[in-house]
Amino acid sequence: MSGPGHQALPDSTQAAVFVQSTEMPKDSIVIKGPDFNQTLSLDALLSTYISSGFQASAMGKAIEIINEMRSWRLADDPLPEKTEDLDPELLDPAYRASVKCKIFLGYTSNLVSSGVREVIRFLVQHSLVDCIVSSAGGVEEDFIKCLAPTYLGEFSLEGAKLRRQGLNRIGNLLVPNDNYCKFEDWVVPILDKILEEQKTEGAHWTPSSVINRLGKEINHEESIYYWAYKNNIPVFCPALTDGSLGDMIYFHSYKNPGLIIDIVSDIRNMNNQAVFAKKTGMIILGGGVVKHHICNANLMRNGADYAVFINTGQEFDGSDAGARPDEAVSWGKIRLDAKSVKVYTDATIAFPLIVSQTFAKDFKK
Repeated sequence: MSGPGHQALPDSTQAAVFVQSTEMPKDSIVIKGPDFNQTLSLDALLSTYISSGFQASAMGKAIEIINEMRSWRLADDPLPEKTEDLDPELLDPAYRASVKCKIFLGYTSNLVSSGVREVIRFLVQHSLVDCIVSSAGGVEEDFIKCLAPTYLGEFSLEGAKLRRQGLNRIGNLLVPNDNYCKFEDWVVPILDKILEEQKTEGAHWTPSSVINRLGKEINHEESIYYWAYKNNIPVFCPALTDGSLGDMIYFHSYKNPGLIIDIVSDIRNMNNQAVFAKKTGMIILGGGVVKHHICNANLMRNGADYAVFINTGQEFDGSDAGARPDEAVSWGKIRLDAKSVKVYTDATIAFPLIVSQTFAKDFKK
């Protein structure tokens, strides 16, 4: 009597299960997480992320890439074989040791509404980044927080009820509508001033120069843009009118018409930030216009040398926000030999931890 229980196991079955492994490369990372039998500091805990797998490893790689972009100097790169056509300055060892990677930081408005604002403020206050791109909300929310606070709410709060209460919801954050009234009271007189300067002094306004002026006028040490103004860090916002500030500019155009804000000069200034840099790194929190604006500027130099994307976007819908760094490589926005990573997580979780292991780790007051 023969049946499945009495038949010999085919060799092919064993061969299918016990496929011979190739030897792993000697520099392969062995997966191993934190050992809580030991007392772990934050530094010790986060040092295990690179070997933990999944998004922890992506975050660990982001830390490594940011530290590399921060430490790079022109002196690290070899001189070309033929140097007779080079600017003599490029041959000076002291000059080469002083030239750093230009770091672009981009973020969306919700992150300034959140506590990530204070992390960004730290970076700008201490000149740890070189060029900023923000959405309109990422500009105005910073100033509004200098005038009145944002509060913690719940994602589940009913929209109709909040509308009747004059409370605006950003995820699980609440912004009283009175905050925007205070913003209007503060910003409209400044719009009057810059229009008057345009008419009487020939002042030429761009989104970046408007933000710079607002940073000067707020004169508040909790503000990102106060420190950008103080430290001469350019802030670009190609969609400056897409938010409350745009509402104020709209109303102002009826009350006191004539203000002109030139975006053409800013695209030239923004692209030149990348074109004339010896090395560039991109740190982009979120997606949309801020992500593409930084990547596209780096296209003008055949791509960035380092890139760290942090967002929750997925690529299946073809959105730029969801795209992995490799898609930007195909466009020439990230170099073929660049070091890059995308961390799929909420930036409010990841970015403060990343900064603790990079910009803040060896920061000296």
